[in-house]
Amino acid sequence: MPATSTTDPLPTGAVPVPPSLEQVVILARYQLRDYLRARRFLILFALVVAIGAIVTIVVAHYRPAGIIDSASGLYGSLWGGGVPFVIVLAAVFFGGDAIAGEFQNKTGYFLMGLPVRRATVYAGKYIAAFLASLAIVVVFALIILGNAVVYLGPDAFVGSLALSFLLAVVYLMAVLGVTFLFSSLFKVSTYGTILTAILFLFGFSLLQTLVQVLADTTPWFVISYAQSVIGAVLSDNCFTQPGTHDCTSGGFSQTVTNPTVPEGVAIMVAYFLVTALVGLVRFEREEFS
Repeated sequence: MPATSTTDPLPTGAVPVPPSLEQVVILARYQLRDYLRARRFLILFALVVAIGAIVTIVVAHYRPAGIIDSASGLYGSLWGGGVPFVIVLAAVFFGGDAIAGEFQNKTGYFLMGLPVRRATVYAGKYIAAFLASLAIVVVFALIILGNAVVYLGPDAFVGSLALSFLLAVVYLMAVLGVTFLFSSLFKVSTYGTILTAILFLFGFSLLQTLVQVLADTTPWFVISYAQSVIGAVLSDNCFTQPGTHDCTSGGFSQTVTNPTVPEGVAIMVAYFLVTALVGLVRFEREEFS
């Protein structure tokens, strides 16, 4: 009696289902293509270019001392102060409706009918949103670098900028993780989008201030506290330097505590891992109708 195969052959004309990793790549590629062709990408690209143009014009007109004559001042002010805002905008544009849109537009009902796991869909959408957002961050970085080349010449290229860029990428991962969590919590994309924008533009900063002033405690659990390392590694200001310092300003001495780079990275990575996992669990359990 001939031995039987442990795997049945595919019916004639049938197409084998790709493995999960390949499905993630395929979904991410098509989702990224949709992002790059969508009006939202053009709008955000134009908005970031407009912000960069305004910054360039203002600096060229007023030529503020401390910015145009030092790399730490220019990058600390323009890049460190601007890139967190750009990251939040990108996360809201590309991640706000990534999961909620599947419920709101009823597209998830048909997508889930395909032989694809929800974790694969979640990962593919996250990767696409991350790459689209990263493209916007790179555009902003090139604008700031262009200003630095004009005013600083060869001194514009500093190693701390590369470190700050990597920290901004980690922050982008964390912000997108939170955005995807909110997007999976609501079936209407507007709610998650607004909540993300409010929290990252105002809420976390307010919470950090309240914890520091009222509770006199280091707000290590607030992501805005960790995000400060993006600009701190570029600045030589005592009040923004990582670690604990006794700083003097206007005749008054003050002990200032800021996160070190490893602490900031650890907090941001923790935000990414926790929110991405909770968002995925929520997406797995939600029913389509």
